Amino acid sequence: MRLIQCLHEGRIHAALVEDETTVRLADTDTYSLARAAMAAGKSFSQAIEERLTKTRLDYAELVEAQRLMPPLTHPDAAHCLVTGTGLTHLGSADTRSAMHAKAQSQEQSQEAEEQLTDSMRMFRLGVEGGKPADGQVGAQPEWFYKGDGDCVVAPESPLPCPGFAEDAGEEPELAGLYVIDDHGNPHRLGFAIGNEFSDHVTERFNYLWLAHSKLRACSFGPELLVGELPRHLEGTSRITRNGETLWEKPFLTGEDNMAHSIANLEHHHFKYRGFRRPGDVHVHFFGTATLSFADDIRVEPGDCFEIELPAFGRSLRNPLATPDNDNDVVTVNAL
Repeated sequence: MRLIQCLHEGRIHAALVEDETTVRLADTDTYSLARAAMAAGKSFSQAIEERLTKTRLDYAELVEAQRLMPPLTHPDAAHCLVTGTGLTHLGSADTRSAMHAKAQSQEQSQEAEEQLTDSMRMFRLGVEGGKPADGQVGAQPEWFYKGDGDCVVAPESPLPCPGFAEDAGEEPELAGLYVIDDHGNPHRLGFAIGNEFSDHVTERFNYLWLAHSKLRACSFGPELLVGELPRHLEGTSRITRNGETLWEKPFLTGEDNMAHSIANLEHHHFKYRGFRRPGDVHVHFFGTATLSFADDIRVEPGDCFEIELPAFGRSLRNPLATPDNDNDVVTVNAL
């Protein structure tokens, strides 16, 4: 079962993807469907089926009119937390090392060496202990915060970039989508394609700036895959410029291609009580091993990111917006 959200007659509705051309509207949005399922003790898929209407919409027309929304939203953006984990995929340490390679001159400083060693140590912890037995706790992953729901951009909409940014780079990832019930228990609705979108030049200069590099926009969707995640997934990440392919590369994801299990990554996020606040939405990115930045690609406004995973239906596409004019010095006034 695959679900989208779209604008219809001034409201956000969930809609079931019936085929390549048609979606069938539900009478409410995804968040409300999830809350109703939890309240009634039903499965999410059952709640969806019970709330479907007879209204069918043309999928391509929704895309053309830019009426697609992220497949899960919260009515109050402050109650949607966007986070992620890194160094989770087999091969991700090599990508990280390649990304940082230019930060090393022939006369490498001891500090740079130690920083790269920390990344490799984190990766090896995952390889050795990221897939614990059921009921056991595995190695902690790298973790980062991106923002609240205001940082999420709808599929097909431009990704904004702050004026002070050094780079605007895609990160093709899986995202887990969650709602916390009234008792503080997290419930996963399913998974979506994600573009985690980061500033890799800032990160490369000093890994301690990773937190800064992640405070950017992101996108996920357009489709929410309800149910279990396939263990092996093959996709393609590409960038187009003026209708021509600028860069393209295949990528692998799913647990067979990861150093950590999904359950272990979820545990190390939701073990914090602050992330189990009743009613909240969580969007959690699960990492990648494929970046155009590692191949020395520099994007320009108007370039389009496209992330394709056939199991998730329609590709996630977002053009890059012109950088915001927000690089002035911020002055804080005493009250």
